[in-house]
Amino acid sequence: MNFDIPADLQKLRDDIGAFVRDSIIPLEKDKRWTSHGPTEDFRQELVGLARSRGLLAPHVPEAYGGRNLSHFGRAIAFEAAGYSMLGPIALHCAAPDEGNIHLLSEVATEAQKARWLAPLARGGIRSCFAMTEPMGAGSDPSLLNTMARKVDGGYRISGLKWLITGGQGASFAIIMAKMQGGDHDGKATMFLSDMDQPGISLQRQLDSMDSSFSGGHWVVSFYDLFVPDDSVLGAVGEGFRYAQVRLAPARLTHCMRWLGSAVRAQDIAREFANRRTAFGKPLADHEGVGFMLADNDMDIYTARLTIWHSCWVLDQGGRGNIESSRAKVICSEAIFRVADRCVQILGGLGLTEDTVVGRFFRDARAFRVYDGPSEVHRWSLARHVARGRA
Repeated sequence: MNFDIPADLQKLRDDIGAFVRDSIIPLEKDKRWTSHGPTEDFRQELVGLARSRGLLAPHVPEAYGGRNLSHFGRAIAFEAAGYSMLGPIALHCAAPDEGNIHLLSEVATEAQKARWLAPLARGGIRSCFAMTEPMGAGSDPSLLNTMARKVDGGYRISGLKWLITGGQGASFAIIMAKMQGGDHDGKATMFLSDMDQPGISLQRQLDSMDSSFSGGHWVVSFYDLFVPDDSVLGAVGEGFRYAQVRLAPARLTHCMRWLGSAVRAQDIAREFANRRTAFGKPLADHEGVGFMLADNDMDIYTARLTIWHSCWVLDQGGRGNIESSRAKVICSEAIFRVADRCVQILGGLGLTEDTVVGRFFRDARAFRVYDGPSEVHRWSLARHVARGRA
């Protein structure tokens, strides 16, 4: 592996970093950043700022205005964007849109790309990914209870989804459902549907501890929703396989973005520890605080190397399932430790909204749950380790 960052990626990193510092961080006190994420008008404003600087969605295919970044290139760009929790929103590389863009790029037909991917990739609309269900179809997708049955000209879908990020304001959804009857009975399939269709209902918005995702998190019901044959994403019965196409890279991009926020929190804590004095000297000169800063440095360094190695595996054509699963645990837990220590270093200040560290702490805690909780990834890794495959 070559750890040198190519000159073009260095420039992109620096340009994104300057943009986030100059244009995005000053907007972090905007009241439109609500407990359910940025409002849609605020999101559009942020996207417009990135577009005006030529930095919008650098990860998307060149055909849609992006730079078609490699996985390693995304690691460099997304970490820089994550220096503000609003940065990924501005660059349109936040979840779930980033993962959906990747999935559509890999699986969708040309007609589907023209209808769904093109406007999404350019930041004009948002999307959602409807897989998780109240009774377990998230960490264990085999527990899907949302059913799709074949009818003339298409399919009818019924079921209940929850924790659907960005459900409100999304223009379309990628829906995971289990086939009912026919040759593919019991197998999962992905479908595309506009969100304004009869049969889709936003039941309620969930009050969650995280607050960085546009549209918040929703309970969404599907009742006898009709989708035509040409709205099947990929092949019928291959939904679980396509979920891995989306989830392995998406786990990593979460790690990349939150790593940028961890770096920001460390910078805030370090500056405070050098400025604030106690018992005759700066906090940073007290061993207890200095050790926390050192531990943060090691966690950030380890997380970054883990991400880079996983990206290297994907860029070499590997599946990266084991690597991304390992990275998700290492990074989510390391990043949370950084957030926790930074709150501790800031003391009372860390408990307030006077810095972003408290907000970052809450979001970082949520990261240990979504995209597979640590326990599920450990369980999966344990099976590979036991068989000598890791």
